Amino acid sequence: MDHGSDHHPFSIIVVPADGDQLRLAPGQSVPFGRERPPERPGDPHVTVAHDGVSRRAGRIAAEGAFWKLSNLSRRQTYVVENPEGAGEHVKVAPGRLDAPIPFEFSRLVLPAADDLLRVVDVWAPRHDYHDELTPVSGQATTAAFPLDRSKRYFLVLTALCEPRLRGDALATTPTVDQVAQRLRPVWPAANRTTVQWNIDYLAVKLRLKAGPDEEACGGRMHGKKDAVAALAVRFDLVGEDDLALLEGNA
Repeated sequence: MDHGSDHHPFSIIVVPADGDQLRLAPGQSVPFGRERPPERPGDPHVTVAHDGVSRRAGRIAAEGAFWKLSNLSRRQTYVVENPEGAGEHVKVAPGRLDAPIPFEFSRLVLPAADDLLRVVDVWAPRHDYHDELTPVSGQATTAAFPLDRSKRYFLVLTALCEPRLRGDALATTPTVDQVAQRLRPVWPAANRTTVQWNIDYLAVKLRLKAGPDEEACGGRMHGKKDAVAALAVRFDLVGEDDLALLEGNA
């Protein structure tokens, strides 16, 4: 059994693009669509004033430490984006009920005529954690990706991930020259060669590319810096707190 919830009286916070935020406790839900249901005039509702949105488009429901999305439209697939992730998203097909959404911060996007509408942001701040287990004797588990925050390669990794860590899920990975320029305040000697060397090193360290002794033949890995950044963000190898390193704050 999981314990350790931070015991919010609510499960999720729904923030409409135009309107006041709603806080839903477990079991509560809020519909959204072009029109408010006439039979429930006083109930919470997220109104999306667009002709391309169904009158009763869907429903957001709170469920413990996550939320569920029902797509009540007949033809449109809905997309829930994770703005803090590496392009992560969940697609909810027409007619699908109670699709679980696992992201802590989510953005619901609806296709409507020629537009893509950002309908709501949803925060799921309630977290449940397992009880701390009694330590087991024996050899410690080997870390999956042992990274040293004091090394220059970690500075390079943080600079590569910076746009996504600042919430731009669709941002392109900075170029090598942009990374070098970003790092010069804290690493004056940073240049294209030193940054590229560290990206090559990260690709090997994160097991995205075989080391020199293991390669049958040479050859550069296409999209190396993109792959490095995507892996780091996906597995939380670098976080928002690490951005302080780019300002010289350890």
